[in-house]
Amino acid sequence: MNAEDFRKYGRKMVDYIADYLENIREREVVHKVTPGYLKKRLPDEAPENPEDFEEVFKDIEKFIMPGVTHWHSPYFHGYFAAGNTYPSILGDMLSDAIGCIGFSWAASPACTELEVITTDWLGKMLALPEEFLHCGPGNGGGVIQSTASETTFLCLLAARNKIVDKIKKENPDIREKDILPRLVGYCTDQGNSSVHRSALLGAVKMHKLESDENLSLRGDTLKEAIERDKNDGLIPFFLCASLGTTGTCAFDNLEEIGPICEAEHIWMHIDAAYAGSAFVCPEYRHYMKGIQYAETFSVNPHKWMLINFDLSVMWIKNSSYLVDAFNVDPIYLRHTNEGKVPDYRHWQIPLGRRFRSLKLWFMLRSYGVSGVQKYIRKHCQLAKEFEKLILDDGRFEITSKTVMGLVCFRLKKGNKLTELLLSEILEDGRIYMIPALCRDVYFLRLAVVAERTTSEDIRFSFEVIKTCADKVLRSSGDFKEDEPVFVDIDLSRKKPTQPSKIKTHK
Repeated sequence: MNAEDFRKYGRKMVDYIADYLENIREREVVHKVTPGYLKKRLPDEAPENPEDFEEVFKDIEKFIMPGVTHWHSPYFHGYFAAGNTYPSILGDMLSDAIGCIGFSWAASPACTELEVITTDWLGKMLALPEEFLHCGPGNGGGVIQSTASETTFLCLLAARNKIVDKIKKENPDIREKDILPRLVGYCTDQGNSSVHRSALLGAVKMHKLESDENLSLRGDTLKEAIERDKNDGLIPFFLCASLGTTGTCAFDNLEEIGPICEAEHIWMHIDAAYAGSAFVCPEYRHYMKGIQYAETFSVNPHKWMLINFDLSVMWIKNSSYLVDAFNVDPIYLRHTNEGKVPDYRHWQIPLGRRFRSLKLWFMLRSYGVSGVQKYIRKHCQLAKEFEKLILDDGRFEITSKTVMGLVCFRLKKGNKLTELLLSEILEDGRIYMIPALCRDVYFLRLAVVAERTTSEDIRFSFEVIKTCADKVLRSSGDFKEDEPVFVDIDLSRKKPTQPSKIKTHK
């Protein structure tokens, strides 16, 4: 492909992407394929000779789109919001074209310096303490990682390195292999599974602590666990607190657990992957009270801040803890300006890194702080609209407080009928949702995901749920709560649906 071909097909691809997003309501939310569908349709080997890209383009709809789940459909309500906007897409396009591997300032100064600037911009938008910013009084700053899962693992390793160094300095005769089995970290029982995965990879224990009636980790619970573990000869060193848990968007009590971590020299990392974006709105910042006790804080703009995957931002008060943990500095990576600006290879696990700050820069300039706030508030309002529809129906109940863009609900009849309701919704195929289980309560989660979602879309989704509930309740008959139910959620068996009559909103 030469430059002229690239111009031709580049324009065609931009048109295709715009048409895809603007008309996404007309596509079925979830695929209907079965495992191995693509292997049956594509050759076993790559083509021997070049193919015309026109033929490649035709095969996008023929082969790829049938196996796509459309996360940006207004009728996709699973997991959490998935960011995506035209400025962000353009940023990725330019990043791919420049193609730098920005492991150090010398490798591409703009790649490093724009990341410093945009992470400071974002930190100020979230009202983070100055200690977390590059422009702040200390040695802190922000860095773009791939995901919150990687960030949690990175922080756990840095915390592990810090405590091991401290113990070895105090006890020169002790060996690292004798310290590691005694290390213990903590998280809430509502925390993301990535926290436990980080502990497995980091070869340390991770104790899950019970949250209160509001699904929040409290100070007394943490204090009791620390005392118990210390009495057992363990060394508490790390806590992953959650602001906006995966299942219910619950918030740990930082004002209570933060001072305990400070007194016990425990590294407190705050995972605010989804809900952290809402802190651009002052009315949600009360959930951040106690953040000053944290060593690190992370949020995923690729979830709820209009940035396409992947872009997770982590801020740290003292970046030397990362550098000390991961610094390997061969001569071929050194340069004459070391120490004047961050060399981000020391702030992450991989060596290479993409120019991801471009899409953050493009989005922030295109939307402004007010535009991002408007988007967040719109999603929260839509969640409240859906909650009211659910409550007004009378057959449903809300299982946890709706504070942002997530509504957790179930049929009042209990777990098993709610399971059947989800099965019917997925069989119907017009919307997509996922379940969660908390303290033996099975419920459904409706997340407002797409930027284009409107009140009309929310009412449409509710009507689908209502229709499916009618069918489940009518067919239940003498259904008994203690009878076993085996729900077959086979998405390949969805009924074909007609495109929505709702007009596209640009």
